[in-house]
Amino acid sequence: MIHELRTYDVVPGKLPALQERMAKRMIPLFEKHGIVLAAAWVPEVGGKVNHRLVYILAYESLADREKKWAAFLADEEVLQLVAETEGDEPWVLRSENTLLRPTDYSPLA
Repeated sequence: MIHELRTYDVVPGKLPALQERMAKRMIPLFEKHGIVLAAAWVPEVGGKVNHRLVYILAYESLADREKKWAAFLADEEVLQLVAETEGDEPWVLRSENTLLRPTDYSPLA
């Protein structure tokens, strides 16, 4: 199993809209493509409160991830959703993706 840690630093004031889009529209699109949301968080304290979304996606393998993301990013519904909600003003200032594999001693191994 491979997990992908995704961190989005969001334009101030856009986190509520990003969370709503994620919950109501993006997660169903993930599911359509077999992408599994394992967990999602927003910071409770610190400098990124109200400006950061962190979530983890789960895949069977790196090849599984590549196949699913290629289909997801080519999906006209996904492209239309982002264009419709963000227009010419992206909501995400910076994103970081980290692919993780469990250690031998991890409960996920």
